Amino acid sequence: MNWLLVLAGGAVGAPLRYLVDRAVQTRHGRAFPWGTLTVNVAGSFVLGLLTGVSSAQAQLLLGTGLCGALTTYSTFSYETLKLYESGARRHAAANVLGSVAAGLLAVWLGVAAAGG
Repeated sequence: MNWLLVLAGGAVGAPLRYLVDRAVQTRHGRAFPWGTLTVNVAGSFVLGLLTGVSSAQAQLLLGTGLCGALTTYSTFSYETLKLYESGARRHAAANVLGSVAAGLLAVWLGVAAAGG
């Protein structure tokens, strides 16, 4: 029955990713993938918070399901490639460096907030 927990978390995470991405991109324009950056950093923070949760069920529901569907490495990669190919090489580099740095900081803050 563990797969039902992953399914339930994913059912929330996937539409949440879409809605957050669209809201952020609408507000900030299309020159830089701010929406993808936002969901990836938020997911990293939530995953960091989950380090303080010992329940295997919560890990499946929130970690694998919600965060797995909320965050997106494939979209990050695709958007970075498109930036590079369109000549926005500085934006592409900023996306890679900023995403990695912000994601690491967010997961560290989540772990710290969880008392880890």
